[in-house]
Amino acid sequence: MLLKLYNSRNIMKAKINWSNVYILFFSQALYQTSSTLVITLSGIVGMQMAPDKNLATLPLAMTTIGAAIMMIPASLIMKKIGQRKAFMAGTIIGALSGIVSWYGIIHQSFWIFSVGNMLLGAYQGFTQYYRFAAADSVPDEAKSKAISWVIGGGIVAAFTGPNLARFTQDIGTVPYAFSYLSTILLGILALGVVSLLKLQHIPTSLISSQKQTGRPLKDIINNKNTILALFSSATAFTVMGMSMTATPIAMRDFGHSPDNTAMVIQWHVLGMFLPSFFTGALIQKFGVHRIILAGILILFIYLFIAFSGTDFINFITGLFIVGLGWNFLFIGGTSILAKVYKPEEKEKTQAFHDFTVFTVISISSFFAGALFNHWGWTGLNLVLLPLLIITLIITIRVMNHNNQ
Repeated sequence: MLLKLYNSRNIMKAKINWSNVYILFFSQALYQTSSTLVITLSGIVGMQMAPDKNLATLPLAMTTIGAAIMMIPASLIMKKIGQRKAFMAGTIIGALSGIVSWYGIIHQSFWIFSVGNMLLGAYQGFTQYYRFAAADSVPDEAKSKAISWVIGGGIVAAFTGPNLARFTQDIGTVPYAFSYLSTILLGILALGVVSLLKLQHIPTSLISSQKQTGRPLKDIINNKNTILALFSSATAFTVMGMSMTATPIAMRDFGHSPDNTAMVIQWHVLGMFLPSFFTGALIQKFGVHRIILAGILILFIYLFIAFSGTDFINFITGLFIVGLGWNFLFIGGTSILAKVYKPEEKEKTQAFHDFTVFTVISISSFFAGALFNHWGWTGLNLVLLPLLIITLIITIRVMNHNNQ
């Protein structure tokens, strides 16, 4: 009788844990729809409104700056009030970003528009913890699959984001303004979805009373797997961020239509998230280090395509491949990180990882426009080559160390 009761409780707990993963999948889909819409349009809007063309990609850079700024506060908020309430607060910030961005476009204020984009980044600062919440909800052997599922929520955005941008950009008297209004509704919908989460929250007072703070952060960082996780994620986001930020501007300069640009972004997002449904299984079969290595090699292929020309086929295949490489590196890096920390170390480890990654991408996204304006499409992509080589060397060294 007791055994049946124990088993039934375990089954119920497992169902709740996986229901959290599915809820986070849809929450991710709603956020990524807003994000993809902004990626599709903000570079073009920035080019039209910027006082200096070198600042055209500043609004998009502000999204990553906002994410970097919010990363550590979001972690502290989650520790204080729990992940569910913190995620709900993030969706409210996401809705607010739509209001501010819309106001900036209506009044042709580049700086207010940039602030609106930064607020979307602050929303992203909370959504970055969705994958960790999913990983923490399931056993160790299922973590990579849970992470893959949550990140895979972006597959919905591959269709909804660019199409929403395309269908709403000409509504109203001011182009693009209505597009940003639509992100308010997405934020409200996301608020309703994340409110359904059932995540365990250990009060800060209880943690403090148990005096379980874990290892010092510097000891966690010095771990070879932590370093590999950092470089994998940072490389994934830097290559993806710089290429995707500059693509709408580059395609316009090379004479491609807005519809073709939206299609390229759509296939790029598809490449980012479609593999998520099998990346976890690939990690379980081949090992996380081999998947990271495959991601690096895929990004080298992207550079070859980018150097080969600026035709539509180069952009659409190149950006799709960037998405695929990003997926392998990001899920691989997150899977490694999720096994590095102890439960009492998760907030500070996750916050440090994501803060570092988004600081790097903030810098790279900010300079993407200037690099394209001064060095062109080839020069911009050439800057990415050293980072890929460094990450390749680190991955091989860690693999060799593990095989000893």
